[in-house]
Amino acid sequence: MAAYCQVTQTGPQFGHAVSHAQNKTKRRFNPNIQKKTYFVPSLKRNVTLSLSARGIKVIDVRGIEAVVAEILARGEKI
Repeated sequence: MAAYCQVTQTGPQFGHAVSHAQNKTKRRFNPNIQKKTYFVPSLKRNVTLSLSARGIKVIDVRGIEAVVAEILARGEKI
């Protein structure tokens, strides 16, 4: 499965690893993805999400209900 956050919709980014001699080789920057389970009262069940560290902070600020409603409005399966 790809490194993808369901809340912030961030995926891997690409760039270069640069050595001291300025040799550039392609590399991949993956987001810090964690699997986290939340209880959603409106759905009356637990929901497991793949979240980045920033996505976890977004849920702490906005609340799980608002975030789940936004994910469902996008048509994404939970």
